[in-house]
Amino acid sequence: MLTISFGQNWQKKKPYYRVVVIERTRARDGRVREAVGTYDPLKKPAEIKLDSDRHQILAWRRAQPSDTVRSFLKQQKIA
Repeated sequence: MLTISFGQNWQKKKPYYRVVVIERTRARDGRVREAVGTYDPLKKPAEIKLDSDRHQILAWRRAQPSDTVRSFLKQQKIA
């Protein structure tokens, strides 16, 4: 089963996350199927960039967003 979640991509004290599609059985930073966005919590307000077209295609393929990603999708008014 596919899930849409965060994958870390950061340096010390500089967090930066990618919104990725990954198999549920893989590790958080494991091999990803596709990157569909980014999240930068250091910017004020926090910057969230999502490719809504890719998200719609992945939803059609039944990729389930994690709880955190689902809240960001609601915030962006995509889901």
